Amino acid sequence: MTEPEIKQIIFQLLKKIAPDTEPEKLEPEDDIRHTLEIDSFDALQFVVALDEQFGIETPEEDYGKITTLKDLVNYIMQNKK
Repeated sequence: MTEPEIKQIIFQLLKKIAPDTEPEKLEPEDDIRHTLEIDSFDALQFVVALDEQFGIETPEEDYGKITTLKDLVNYIMQNKK
């Protein structure tokens, strides 16, 4: 799976979690939660959806490692099955 494909899936999942946002306008270094104003419950739902979509298991201690779009794409590329 390529980086653009991963981003597209991320944007689709973010749109489901926060339908009034425009995730495709995120810059690589933008903090996803802050920029899209996603609360902690929606952020958790987003991580669960990512895990299901990519077949990964994100431990709670890794949540802080995936704050930006760039971090998230890299994390998925390193951990997907």
